[in-house]
Amino acid sequence: MDQPSRRARDLGVVVGPLPTGPHNAITDVAGILVGHTTIDDGADLHTGVTAVVPSQLGPGRWTLPAAVYSGNGHGKLVGSTQVDELGVLESPIVLTATLSVFRAADALLSHLMDRRPEGLSFNPLVGETNDGHLSDIRRRPINEGHVLAAITGASGEPPAEGCVGAGTGTTTLGFKGGIGTSSRTVRVADRPATVGALVQSNFGGVLTVLGVPLPVDELIPDADRSDPPGNSCMIVVATDVPLDARQLGRLARRAVFAMGRVGASYSNGSGDYAIAFSTAPPDRQPIPDGEINPVFAAVLDSVEEALLNSLFTATTTGVAGRTSHAVPHEAMIRRLSAAGRLAAPA
Repeated sequence: MDQPSRRARDLGVVVGPLPTGPHNAITDVAGILVGHTTIDDGADLHTGVTAVVPSQLGPGRWTLPAAVYSGNGHGKLVGSTQVDELGVLESPIVLTATLSVFRAADALLSHLMDRRPEGLSFNPLVGETNDGHLSDIRRRPINEGHVLAAITGASGEPPAEGCVGAGTGTTTLGFKGGIGTSSRTVRVADRPATVGALVQSNFGGVLTVLGVPLPVDELIPDADRSDPPGNSCMIVVATDVPLDARQLGRLARRAVFAMGRVGASYSNGSGDYAIAFSTAPPDRQPIPDGEINPVFAAVLDSVEEALLNSLFTATTTGVAGRTSHAVPHEAMIRRLSAAGRLAAPA
């Protein structure tokens, strides 16, 4: 099924009333950079690396307030326990395939050691989902060069989405998944603020768009019925709102809750994790809990839209007789139009 890569809003799918940032991406949070390394050999390797790089981490400030939430812990999130214990992030966040996560962590460690030659302890944070349905995951093709290229090549431009980087070989809600991103702007404590999300989607359930179920066997009756292993999701939330680690844990929980809006099954084998961090200057005090509701709303909407973008921008991918089909835009639009859900004609 060949169709142009289109984001949710290009198709008339608008999530919530809040405005987006200029790119509608996690890079709308000032200082956040994203880079990808994609490995696609045209045969049995469809995998890669995605790096979220906060440029605020550097000399004079080697940590940011952060939290991790495990919606279901069937995963290999390297470095999460220290984030839980100390409430800080001290590295870029790297995403990759399940069996490559440990090589990626070692590569990220090299990056951290190069930046701080005097350091004796580092906590690289690396997450994963299982792309073994569409890639020869046992080959563990990720090496240090792939990881460092994603980090050093990261930019503040709108990140590529769909079948790129760590999303190259993923499958979501029965369709081809991938990388997606979105953002929201709000006013918090009488100041403008931005929340951005980036996802690596690879989980099961029934695709639901703006409350309308869109099962794969109805949109594509002859689709591949094989069930991919893993069924996980990694979510990264960045914000410039001053929040402490406890409050960021509350954001991370809501990020995982947002998966339910698009039909996630939260199955036994699903590693569903969210990482949330704040880039606010250290001299700004955390906002009171009573003023956090707009941030919660921004997280829920930006993660939901990022998940939809990860699906709508992906392209059909197959290997060894297994195929994950892209969401068919025209069939989806017909159903959403009939339900009165589209904001405007696509």
